[in-house]
Amino acid sequence: MRRSHARSRVKDSSKSKTNMDPIKFQIRSGNRASSSSSTYTLTKSNSKHAKSNLMLTVASISIVLGFLFLCYSILFSGGNLRGSLRYSVVIDGGSTGTRIHVFGYRIESGKPVFEFRGANYASLKLHPGLSAFADDPDGASVSLTELVEFAKVRVPKGMWMETEVRLMATAGMRLLELPVQEKILGVARRVLKSSGFLFRDEWASVISGSDEGVYAWVVANFALGSLGTDPLKTTGIVELGGASAQVTFVPSEPMPPEFSRTISFGNVSYNLYSHSFLHFGQNAAHDKLWGSLLSRDHNSAVEPTREQIFTDPCAPRGYNLDANTQKHLSGLLAEESRLSDSFQAGGNYSQCRSAALTILQEGNEKCSYQHCSIGSTFTPKLRGRFLATENFFYTSKFFGLGEKAWLSNMISAGERFCGEDWSKLRVKDPSLDKEDLLRYCFSSAYIVSLLHDTLGIPLDDERIGFANQAGDIPLDWALGAFILQTATTSQHAASGNLHWFHALFSNDSKLLHYVIGIPILMTALVYLVTKWRKPQLKTIYDLEKGRYIVTRIR
Repeated sequence: MRRSHARSRVKDSSKSKTNMDPIKFQIRSGNRASSSSSTYTLTKSNSKHAKSNLMLTVASISIVLGFLFLCYSILFSGGNLRGSLRYSVVIDGGSTGTRIHVFGYRIESGKPVFEFRGANYASLKLHPGLSAFADDPDGASVSLTELVEFAKVRVPKGMWMETEVRLMATAGMRLLELPVQEKILGVARRVLKSSGFLFRDEWASVISGSDEGVYAWVVANFALGSLGTDPLKTTGIVELGGASAQVTFVPSEPMPPEFSRTISFGNVSYNLYSHSFLHFGQNAAHDKLWGSLLSRDHNSAVEPTREQIFTDPCAPRGYNLDANTQKHLSGLLAEESRLSDSFQAGGNYSQCRSAALTILQEGNEKCSYQHCSIGSTFTPKLRGRFLATENFFYTSKFFGLGEKAWLSNMISAGERFCGEDWSKLRVKDPSLDKEDLLRYCFSSAYIVSLLHDTLGIPLDDERIGFANQAGDIPLDWALGAFILQTATTSQHAASGNLHWFHALFSNDSKLLHYVIGIPILMTALVYLVTKWRKPQLKTIYDLEKGRYIVTRIR
């Protein structure tokens, strides 16, 4: 009788417990015979637990995928609000010296942010230039090693391997024969490879004069805030270096393709006229003048006054040619004794200006273009505002002229200097090197002849200014090279990072199928595994204890 009631209770209890969650109990062994003969078993799954596991699995996968996508966006798309400080090194291999520039910058919202001041910029220049080691290429390693050590102090050691170092040589190296250039560059590459910085062989090169002009134009307009704006509102640049002169601006007339350079910054493209006039730098032109003193060619800038007597109109009165000065004049060593015996200082600014114009117009009769200003090279008509840099600025500063001084002021200053007695000039500037002091007479005349007599800038034109920096940014072409290179690299990197988006959502994209399909397959797999591993339970009713016991089958 008791047994039948028990069965009835078991059945009723089983029905009432069908929808109840199973409870696990720790079972201690009791009366085995009684237990085995008085039990009923029900095997079932826990549906609520399975649904909870599935939802948790799906949510986990979604969170992981979202987190990975967020990391990708932050690390590779430039979406960080304020990027960490990065570094770059550019070495300017100029004709008179080698200067290293160490730049610090940030990438913010995918775009580079430059600050050429404080801890974010440093430079050092050593003399002589790389071209001075034509006869001893290995000697170039000494100054380059010193420059590299300067940069390593300013770049954190942990960032050396990701900091690019580039060497760009200019006019001084361009004047050398190619085999000599390669020997010097080979030495430079060896030094830079062992520097600890990121370097590739092609990053040490001799750049073209056109490149040099473009880079100078870039930094000038960046400093003035006009880079990235209307091309016709930009400022042109005229550089007067030691071995070459560069002219770069946006012209308003068509030009031959060989003189045209197109660059882009942001969303704006600029069609520039850019040309480097090799051998027309201040020092090179002065050397041409000295060479003409010994030439009997009727096209010479200066003709002898009488037999064996040569007058230099660009040398202040009373100046005597000494051996030390002659050693600095290229191509004259063979004529040293003859020049010393027949030399006479003229101190005549007007004649010096005429001699400078003769040098600038040399080869003009061979011009094959509609218009040639310097030699036989095409030069479009200048338009807009201009900045005259390098030796234009240094000469203006020497004479105490302001950045907005007219060319007529340069004429007055040059006339006074050239007509002054040399001994008095030495007293006024005793610390200045004799050769440097001597050049200012020629420099003042050459500047007026180049800008006014040749390029056609009016003597009282306020559109041109003499400057070495704009605001607190130096107008050095190496800064322009860094700006353009970094901006281009960042733009390409941003485009590359967005390429995955186009590849993902294009009409013929298989990647989209993978991105959607793989998570679905992973979710299904996890569900099946979870269900397969889900425990099977056996419910036992213990008659003696009067309660249910739930045990795991597997």
